[in-house]
Amino acid sequence: MWLVASGATNVSPLFALLSLVLILAVLVSLVLIKFRQSLLVGYLLCGVVIANCGLLPFVGGREESDAVISHLAEIGVILLMFTLGIEFSLGELGHLWRKALIGGGLQVGLTGAIAGGIAKWLGFPTAEAIVLAVAVSLSSTAVAMKSFQDLGQPNNPGARVALAIALFQDLLVIVFILILPSLYGKSDGSVAGGVLVAMGKGVLFLGGALLLGRYGITPLLHAVARTRSRELFTLTVVALCCGVAMAGGALDLSLALGAFAAGLVVSESIYSHRIMADILPFKDLFLALFFISVGLQIDLRVIAADWPRVLGGCITILALKGGVAFAASRVLKLPPRPALLAAASLASTGEFSLVLMQKASYLRAFDPATVQLLLICSAVTMGLVPGLMRLSGPVGRKLELLGWLKSKKPLPESLAPSKAIKEIGDHAVIIGYGPVGRSLNEALKRCGVATLVVELNSDTVRDLKKKGQLVLFADATHPEALDLAGIGRARLVAFTFPNTTATRIALPLVRERNPGIVIFGRAKFPEEVETLRALDVIVIHDERESAVAMVRSAMSSYLRADIVPEEVVGDVMDAS
Repeated sequence: MWLVASGATNVSPLFALLSLVLILAVLVSLVLIKFRQSLLVGYLLCGVVIANCGLLPFVGGREESDAVISHLAEIGVILLMFTLGIEFSLGELGHLWRKALIGGGLQVGLTGAIAGGIAKWLGFPTAEAIVLAVAVSLSSTAVAMKSFQDLGQPNNPGARVALAIALFQDLLVIVFILILPSLYGKSDGSVAGGVLVAMGKGVLFLGGALLLGRYGITPLLHAVARTRSRELFTLTVVALCCGVAMAGGALDLSLALGAFAAGLVVSESIYSHRIMADILPFKDLFLALFFISVGLQIDLRVIAADWPRVLGGCITILALKGGVAFAASRVLKLPPRPALLAAASLASTGEFSLVLMQKASYLRAFDPATVQLLLICSAVTMGLVPGLMRLSGPVGRKLELLGWLKSKKPLPESLAPSKAIKEIGDHAVIIGYGPVGRSLNEALKRCGVATLVVELNSDTVRDLKKKGQLVLFADATHPEALDLAGIGRARLVAFTFPNTTATRIALPLVRERNPGIVIFGRAKFPEEVETLRALDVIVIHDERESAVAMVRSAMSSYLRADIVPEEVVGDVMDAS
């Protein structure tokens, strides 16, 4: 890298910076994986380290690096919007439209009103106050959804509400980017007229893009697919992304909106699954570029010189957004514990807050101190989201013990425990009714074993009750739920999901009520297996069982299935 600084080589500053951030991202990610932390937080840290530890002079100097950082950030935004367009599901929005409209409207409306009021009180002009209000009301969809997956709770009711609110926010930011020039008076005529013109242009552009996708792009993709060249197909999709994005920029609708439209267009084609298979593996790279570019713009000297304002901003954002999201979740009749989890996932500002500020800065320069403050607060609050989500469970239980989070409404009659549940004994309690729980339940019932299912998906609970299955709509980490399930009379309990955190929380409650009960659990990783075994749990190791099944299947391709050498299978089991 010193060659770049000395001028002894013609290495591009963009390539030098990109090389540096990717190498550092790999090293930091290895450390974060070791401690089970969010990689997105690591990408932010990479950018902060490079920008503040004297590494930028090695990629062309401060001024040249600032230009490179700006270009890198724009590339990250365009790619991020493209993947958002590919993943955007009109069908999902159709299922969640009520939660999105009510919950998202409440969350964005209340948060925006309070944030905008504070901005006006601090002396910001009306246009800037509105931009700040919308920016603060947006949350990080990427961090929240990834954290739900990392916690093994993608189907938690809190996750569904968080997804609905996030969809509303994503749609809002697209619309707001359209009307932004009119808000700043960059269009002819009145503001209202400019907004209508911008919305009309946006609708026409999206409609034209969809028509082009059906009658132009789909035939093109069909012709390319017939060549059976994967390289050409991927190149065509990327070229279409760039072309439609450029069209959006040429119409003064921003490259970001054009990239979103490009993703939406190709996702609606009959080749959508292949496109997702080819393009979405790059999603993590796109996210990495974006979050690293955000970190590169953070100046630690600002934090050091103005730390009270930074601390106050972070606390205000977390408290305001968390409180409003919790209230919106409760309005949607979400139980207190899942509502607390949803609130934690939505408590930060997000990646599109920064996208919006960037677009606004192009139209009228924001105060650099304000931009830097929002950058830092966004980075800090996004970094805290995974930890807040992990803490929501213990905090929720503590608040319930204090009587602060008691649900005032009883369960619907269709979900309440029946008399048969109260009388059941020597049964198996199955926690979770995913594919594993379903298979275990059916196998036990065929053997004449009484079973009781504990599940948090209300639709699943209703379906099971219609089929005559004993089922509880409850959280197995609640002592009351275990009492209702008759855990003291049960012979075994099976935690059929690989969320070892929830299993460890429930274990002492289970053993307190039934010291001799047999406990089964699932784990993904070897260290989780050892943790559960130390707690006297019979552990099903997902990776180990998959390895054994794959070895048997592979060996049976060469030998008769009934003579696969057991020592081969044994070696695999020992190695895993």
